Amino acid sequence: MPQKVIILIGPPGSGKDTQADLLEKEPGVVHLKSSKIIEDNFRADPENPEIKKQIEIKNSGGLVDPPMVQRWIKEAINKTHSSGSGIIFSGSPRTLLEAEEELPVLESLYGKENIIGLDIILSEDESVKRNSSRRVCKANSHPVPNFPEYDNLTACPEDGSEIIIRADDNVETAKHRYNVYLEQTKPVVDYLKKNNFRVVDINGEQSIADVHRDILNSLHDS
Repeated sequence: MPQKVIILIGPPGSGKDTQADLLEKEPGVVHLKSSKIIEDNFRADPENPEIKKQIEIKNSGGLVDPPMVQRWIKEAINKTHSSGSGIIFSGSPRTLLEAEEELPVLESLYGKENIIGLDIILSEDESVKRNSSRRVCKANSHPVPNFPEYDNLTACPEDGSEIIIRADDNVETAKHRYNVYLEQTKPVVDYLKKNNFRVVDINGEQSIADVHRDILNSLHDS
């Protein structure tokens, strides 16, 4: 799957990171995790007043300042393209501003024909259900998918640390995150369609395996 850009878009709990990790097993493509890029930059300068402010916003369920994230993402895009790899996004572009800034860069590097948006559809009820009981790895906050096949995990598959439920993962915060997605991230889908990028709807209510199957079918058709 070399030199392709796959943009996974969906509300909290839709399994974007899980699907991106599965796709990354294909040769020649790298999963650029927006959450990891953000956390890496947070850790690099945690005493910076602006970084502290953004950490508080993120912990309350809001989105980190788009221009700041955009700068970090662009750095990662250019580095990945220079290495000769394609890209899987599971959390960017997150806003219309980011789409307007990042998509022209991606198009110039990879070509419009090699960029596809996958819109993972998940209802508000299911999103809230999955996120109000979300489990993460204690050491690095890796999300543990809220699916039956992961119910019996006792240690993080990423780093081996304890699996916990974060204090800020409750129904109220989950509903807020879903509304933030509708207001700030869903417009990215409209932007892609308006600018003639290929967008495919994926049913996110299915099992991990079935969602992955549908994604692969969409990519093979592209």
